[in-house]
Amino acid sequence: MNKRDFLKSSGAILTGSLLSRFTSAEPNPMQSAQQPAATPQSAPHRTNWAGNLEYHTDHLFQPNSLEEVQQAVKSCAKLKALGARHSFNTIADSNFNQISVKALDSMTVDPVAHTVTVGAGVTYGKLAPWLDAQGFAVHNLASLPHVSVIGACATATHGSGSSNGNLSTAVSGLEMVTADGKVVNLSRAKDGDHFLGAVVALGALGVVTKVTLDVVPTFQMTQLVYENLSFNQLEHNLDAIFNSGYSVSLFTDWQHHRATQVWIKSRVQPGGKVDMPAQFYGATLATQKLHPLAGHSAENCTEQQGIPGPWYERMPHFRMNFTPSSGAELQSEYFVPRDRAYQAILAVEELRDHVTPHLFVTEFRTIAADNLWISPAYQRPSMAIHFTWKPETPEVTKVLPLIEAKLAPFNAKPHWAKLFTMPPAKLQALHPRMAEFKALLHQYDPQGKFRNQFLDTNLFSV
Repeated sequence: MNKRDFLKSSGAILTGSLLSRFTSAEPNPMQSAQQPAATPQSAPHRTNWAGNLEYHTDHLFQPNSLEEVQQAVKSCAKLKALGARHSFNTIADSNFNQISVKALDSMTVDPVAHTVTVGAGVTYGKLAPWLDAQGFAVHNLASLPHVSVIGACATATHGSGSSNGNLSTAVSGLEMVTADGKVVNLSRAKDGDHFLGAVVALGALGVVTKVTLDVVPTFQMTQLVYENLSFNQLEHNLDAIFNSGYSVSLFTDWQHHRATQVWIKSRVQPGGKVDMPAQFYGATLATQKLHPLAGHSAENCTEQQGIPGPWYERMPHFRMNFTPSSGAELQSEYFVPRDRAYQAILAVEELRDHVTPHLFVTEFRTIAADNLWISPAYQRPSMAIHFTWKPETPEVTKVLPLIEAKLAPFNAKPHWAKLFTMPPAKLQALHPRMAEFKALLHQYDPQGKFRNQFLDTNLFSV
């Protein structure tokens, strides 16, 4: 088996798909008779950022305007939008056509409404410093600033903080091109519950071209790192530990019943004094800047050791202008109820000798509950148990079902854009608004133009 075929087959396995990627009986609905102004370019051998997945289509639309998006959408019978390619499964894959909205990169602040409206091609790395210069901030950021705003919000990517909703909760409005090529604008103010179903939509309602986010006044933060926190401390102090900062992350390799590092990110007033206790629930304050992976250079990491800086230079783990790694990694993540997080951690710990050999690091983060229909934190304060794996697809494929079995008693929900093997019926049952969400998809896309095998398998098969 050559590399191209291996990447394709492993991507299918890891998203739970048992169906063939290609069916000779199916016509290729690449384009209808109507020719778009923006024609697809041949872009062979494209992969996602991590390199574990090679996209199945060589046809890529790259429109430069809303009108070109409309024409491309109308010209295709099948189409999937592509963001910054930071998904680890086939959620953005297509056998026929993809559309990149990278060129739609406008940014506009409304200082009265306290919102910013950004084009679909904007990443948080581009938005954040520009927004800070306007005197504003977003309430939360992912650990990697390199992801697109649209892609992160469409998949309920979350950032961190017990009182912070995921990135999607900042969305107050969106503009999208639906299957018939029309432009539709939805907002929290006028569309109510319907809007809550459309924010986290997995790219299935249409091609989102703009999104409006709530913003807050800019602020400064500091970051402290502690080493070697015993898991025993989590039994009675989990909430206190994760409430000790604006955003808190624990890292572990699952060995020795401890978190190897604790990262505490806190808001601070300009010129304010930073308290730096030598001990934190038995963990020891780091005396030098650290990378989450032992032995790795911390050059690419955001500043630590209590040094104040802008919110966007402390909330992510990695610096805006640096690639955090070569991308040669796999990622999985499961959301469990925060009030049962300690028990869930202990359950996964029983697999430590299966997990650790294939693991770079695991991270624990907390997220506030939200009301977005298919968000993994829907009406449930959550902890995310995140696995950054070595690029060992066969081995990871074998260990994921073991982890999912251990987390089944906690109704763990997988991150939509990362690797999982959960059966579709189980996945659908975990989301109480799933039937309404599928009805919403049918309303906006009755012919399934924006559906692909990932969506057909995980949302519609039983």
